[in-house]
Amino acid sequence: MKFKVDRAPLLRALSHVNGVAEKRNTIPILANVLLEHDGETLRLTATDMEIAVVEEIPSTATRAGAVTIPAAVLFEIVRKLPDGAEIEFNQESAEEPLHLRAGRYATSLNVLPVDDFPAMVAGDLPHHFTIQAGELRTLIDRTRFAMSNEETRYYLNGIYLHVVLEGKKNYLRAVATDGHRLAKVDTEAPLGVKSMPGIIVPRKTVTEVRKLLDNDGADVEVALSETRIQFRIGSILLTSKLVDGTFPEYSRVIPQNNSRILRVSKQDLAAAVGRVAAISQERSRPIKLTVTKNHLTLSAISPDQGIAQEELDENSVSYDSDDVEIGFQARYLTDITDQIDAEAEFALADSSSPTLIRDTEQPAVLYVLMPIRV
Repeated sequence: MKFKVDRAPLLRALSHVNGVAEKRNTIPILANVLLEHDGETLRLTATDMEIAVVEEIPSTATRAGAVTIPAAVLFEIVRKLPDGAEIEFNQESAEEPLHLRAGRYATSLNVLPVDDFPAMVAGDLPHHFTIQAGELRTLIDRTRFAMSNEETRYYLNGIYLHVVLEGKKNYLRAVATDGHRLAKVDTEAPLGVKSMPGIIVPRKTVTEVRKLLDNDGADVEVALSETRIQFRIGSILLTSKLVDGTFPEYSRVIPQNNSRILRVSKQDLAAAVGRVAAISQERSRPIKLTVTKNHLTLSAISPDQGIAQEELDENSVSYDSDDVEIGFQARYLTDITDQIDAEAEFALADSSSPTLIRDTEQPAVLYVLMPIRV
């Protein structure tokens, strides 16, 4: 095969497929990207057998063909070439290395047989819908921080997407939880989702899809079954297996009767949490919130470093209920406040019960945070 391609579109495509190629796999071919040229279009494919991503970019070829080369190596080479470079790829036969040239730079890359590159078949995907990239990005960004990393609880290692009926409206809901915090976001259900099954989109798939959502107004075409999901975003097609498990009945942990309402400036709260938590090097970094009338005191104690405390008054805080003390992991609290735009609303019960947290400007978003003993 022999073709030329501009650096910019190739680098963009490689940045998408490089994250999927499996760098630490015992199967060497999975670390490679498959380059296929039909004479007019260059197609790049990478897979780890759980996810496959395919992207097409314009390119001119004098000889069509296919080759597989290490994805990470090619990405680093192209990334370090100068802007505006035109790159020529040339392989005389399937047994020879692939030669790459750009200006005065030249290299040869070892290849693996194209026939060894695995094909990931999507199968029948009976459920289809279209969603704007901005809406899908909101569902992901507001929930993904709460996904679990524990392999033993594999059914929590992703985002649970399903349809709910509230009142007379259907909503597409995204939920994630690791057992310590929970995030739930609703968006108006697109046409076609009403009959879709509840699915768990794996953590790695969530990460790779999020990288592709650059244009808010662009449409994302989604097709799925009970075992597979496929996203088409412009010239990019990402196919993934779904988590084979049952997501827990999350509604049971969402408190319904927390009557103590604390409203606090997101900016002031986030800054105070960061300063107070800095006293402790512990991974959990516990922080105590003492809430009184229109007043919030944040404090932390470190056996090695000392004590830190900061107070927020009525300029930042609104509260008119019984005094309460409650402890949270600072990192978990920060993860949630990072998602809030202007003002956070805490619905509290007592020091040992789950706390409900909302963004006063985003009624479709809800968070639950479990307290810890401080």
